[in-house]
Amino acid sequence: MYQLEEKIWFWVLGVIPVIFLFFLILQIWKHKSQNKFADKQLLKKLSPNTSLFKSILKIVVLSLAFACLAIALVNPKVGTKLETVKREGVDIVFAIDVSKSMMAEDIAPNRLEKAKQLVTQIINNLASDRVGIIAYAGKAFPQLPITTDYGAAKMFLQSMNTDMISSQGTAINEAIKLAKTYYDDEEQTNRVLIIISDGEDHSEEAASVAEEASEEGIRIFTIGVGDVKGGPIPEKRNGIVLNYKKDSNGETVITRLNEEILQSIASKANGNYINGRNTNEVVEKIGEILNKMDKTEFEAKQYADFKDQFQWFLGLALFFLFLDIFLLERKTAWLKKLNLFNENL
Repeated sequence: MYQLEEKIWFWVLGVIPVIFLFFLILQIWKHKSQNKFADKQLLKKLSPNTSLFKSILKIVVLSLAFACLAIALVNPKVGTKLETVKREGVDIVFAIDVSKSMMAEDIAPNRLEKAKQLVTQIINNLASDRVGIIAYAGKAFPQLPITTDYGAAKMFLQSMNTDMISSQGTAINEAIKLAKTYYDDEEQTNRVLIIISDGEDHSEEAASVAEEASEEGIRIFTIGVGDVKGGPIPEKRNGIVLNYKKDSNGETVITRLNEEILQSIASKANGNYINGRNTNEVVEKIGEILNKMDKTEFEAKQYADFKDQFQWFLGLALFFLFLDIFLLERKTAWLKKLNLFNENL
């Protein structure tokens, strides 16, 4: 386990492309100036030991020095001591719809990105609860098991997209069935399933499966993303809209938020439906619901002691800087033998 203390210093890495850009401009200017001064053969006689390879090597070494310095300033820390701690909280599983209809842009920036924003903000407001993530479309897929590692949860969340599951549809029933396997029967924590979807193209089994989940102590809350008026599904390449999805008759498909099915699922499992348009309202409502629940004690392993690792990268940065100082731009005997870039021809 590791931590990054000062992530803002990663901006120092922006110096590296600037160094390469200036080096390229300098080489072009030198080449043009030398061509004006004399022809190629005369230049080789005047400066036979000048090495382009060593110039490039110096830039690479200098860039490595800046990269190591940036990482040293970030100060990565490595966990050295794993402890078991007792926490009180709720087990929360997020089931996120990744069907193609979630690419509709009737809610900014699109339904799927809005779903990610909602889950991220909910996680940011949790304290000691455990979270898990499920992705589903025509089938359900386990994305992250129950964990207290919120950083990992947000990382897995951001990697979700509509191409990760080939079978299309909105099989909410499959997501509910998979969620039931997430909870630990030995630790009778309060169990919450939060489904984020547009509710379209759903299975008719969803409501009955939700009722079965309720009997096992799982409360289901649904969050609807999208607009009841609907919108087209863009087909993009490299972020550019090429077309909109069409049906078999060549008509543009309009996908709409189906609040009725989401309300039905929530009511069958002792939960509530929340419209996801306003992020702050959603986070506030979920927070109120979780705060009213009884917290169950459970054990969790976590790293309690972290040691700084900046000194290794600082040492490497100094090494590369010294190397850059003593690395001359003239050919050495071994370099002449290698004849890189055909410099002796």
